[in-house]
Order: sequence, then structure tokens, then C-alpha cells
Amino acid sequence: MATTQGPTDHESAPGASTVRARTHRVAVVGGDGIGPEVVAEALKVVAAAGVELATTTYDLGADRYLRTGDVLPDGVLTELREHDAILLGAVGPPLGDTAVPSGLLERGMLLRLRFELDLYVNLRPFRVVPGSIAAADRSRLGATGGAASSGPDLVVVRENTEGPYAGDGGFLRKGTPHEVATQGSLNTRMGVERCVRFAFELATRRTPGDQQLTLVHKTNVLEYAGDLWRRTVVEVAQDYPGIEWDYHHVDAACIHLVEHPGRYDVIVTDNLFGDVLTDLAGAVFGGIGFAASANLNPARTGPSLFEPVHGAAHDIAGQGIANPIGAIESAVLMLEHLGETSAAGRVAKAVQSYLDESASAGTPTIPSTTTAIGDAIAERL
Repeated sequence: MATTQGPTDHESAPGASTVRARTHRVAVVGGDGIGPEVVAEALKVVAAAGVELATTTYDLGADRYLRTGDVLPDGVLTELREHDAILLGAVGPPLGDTAVPSGLLERGMLLRLRFELDLYVNLRPFRVVPGSIAAADRSRLGATGGAASSGPDLVVVRENTEGPYAGDGGFLRKGTPHEVATQGSLNTRMGVERCVRFAFELATRRTPGDQQLTLVHKTNVLEYAGDLWRRTVVEVAQDYPGIEWDYHHVDAACIHLVEHPGRYDVIVTDNLFGDVLTDLAGAVFGGIGFAASANLNPARTGPSLFEPVHGAAHDIAGQGIANPIGAIESAVLMLEHLGETSAAGRVAKAVQSYLDESASAGTPTIPSTTTAIGDAIAERL
């Protein structure tokens, strides 16, 4: 069920310090489809950056469920709690496959991990990829400079444990012509405030000129949840007088993200809106294969989880053509969380260097194989 590998050799990595660093315990869940392929490249790059990991591999996902009927056994959850971080590839069956009930893995594994480990912040940073809608917007405005030197161009802070995904709802007279289905949005003051405060703190660490926060919701129709979110932002903002903030309805934010993505710096929003907005942002900033995410427990009472935003993509699994950059960027977030800020910065710059070189060659759409991309980024370290 789980296999363990010892730490990488920090001293033998190119450019690494001769001072031995702490070994981080990382649970690795390759998952399904292209998940194991992209995770392998992320781990390759982390090793090249000279960071020591003691990894334990866990067999979880659709394949595991079909073999055993297990989604996330209690014993595995207990073991995961003992790690410093979790690196996940992707889970899910092939599109159209009905052998795994719809939503089973999302509720039984991903959401359960978020709830059980209190991963209340879903952090999704976006950097401009050459050839993307966001790159065209930047060019139109005459902006210059690489994203790696100043951090992500956009960061979305999504509340991760409440909202419509909390499971409040049910059926009445299911299967009859008079069936009723309800799905509530659960929002607590504590849950909203800790997410909002995290977003403001993040904004203070952005470079000057990028310290703008935008609350995205739908206060005109979601009057109760929206009111709680807005009042909370107003009150928390008083503790951060240097941060300007504004508010956009979610439908307007979708339009702005496409027409002028550069107007946003830090977005804070609820679970459902964040889910939708970040997939759109992935497409706008270069493609979902580049998008990374961190499911964070900022209090560090348990491990945080890091995963690319893309799915299992069974249609290209095993062909060596999956884009591993989303997984590598997720590893960057993991390194930052583990305190390996220098290594994280070097990996981010290596990724940007690879993308810039690809763009200058006239092929910004990643003209390479999965392993070749990982090798090219690792060689830059």
C-alpha cells in the first residue's frame, strides 16, 4: 500500500550547499492517468534543487478503488498526518467511465483530506505563459519583465472547507416527479475570517504595485453569505491599512479575467467561486497544464497538500506527452511551505527560463516530452 524511499543526497546536487539540510517527510500520491508521470518529474526537479525528501508512496485513486473498493482508509489517513507534506498527481477514472461512481473520489478522498487535515486555504498562483491571453494583455499594456523575479502575476486565495462543498443539503422524495434537492452554502465567521486574513497577509508580501486585493462574490443575490464575506473583509482590512481592496461580482470577474487579467493581483473568494475562477484563470494564463495549487493548513497542525490543477487525462497517459509544469510548480509551492525558499525560487526561475527559451524558439506550446521538460528544468538548476 505504501512504499518508502530514503532522502535524496543534498550534497551531491548541482549547486547545492555543502551544509546538510533537514530531510522532509513527503507522502507521494501519483494517483491515476498522467498523475504518476508528472509527479515523477516534479520529484526529479526537487532533487536537482538539492532538497532532501524522505518519500512514502501511497496507492490511492480510481485504480485503487476498482481493485479494493477503498478510497481513503482510516489507517492511511493516520499515516498521512505524520508527514510534512503531501504531493498529489491526479485522481479520477477515464472520462465516461461509470465504474467509479461520480463524485466518490472527490468526496471520499480530496474533500475528506481538506476537512480532516483542515486545509482551509486553496492557494492558486498564476504566472504568464508566453503565447497566452494574459501574455497578449501584458504586451498590449507594454509590460515587460519575467514573472519569476517578482512572483506570480495573479494569486487566488480560495476558501477550501466551507461553502457549497461542505455537504449541507439533501433530497426529499428522491426519484419521484416531486423530488426536491437542496444544497446549502455553509459559511462561518471563523472560516471566512481566517481565509480573508491569509489573503491580506499574502498581499502585504507582494511586491509594491501588486498589493491590491479583490473580494469576489455575488452579494446582490447571495445576500447572507455575501454579506458575511463583505463585512469580514471590511473589518479585517482595518488591520492592513497599506492594502487597497475592492469588490467584484463573480460574473464580472470572469469577464475581466479574460479581457484584462492584469487588473488583478490577489483575489479572495469562496469555495465554489474559487473553483470556477481558477480553472478560467488557468486557461487565460497559458493552459490548465501549467496551473499549480496548494491546499494549506497555515496553522501547521497537519500536512498540507500540493497538486497540479489538471485532471488524470487518461487519454494521453503513458504517451510521454503530458505537461509536467503544473506538478513542478506545485512542488515549488511545497518547497516554500517547507521553508526551502531558496530552492523554491531557483526552481521557479528555471521554469521561467525554460518557458522563455521555448517562446524565443517560436514554440511556446511546450514542444517536448514529459521527461525532456523535467530534464530541461532540472539541468537549469
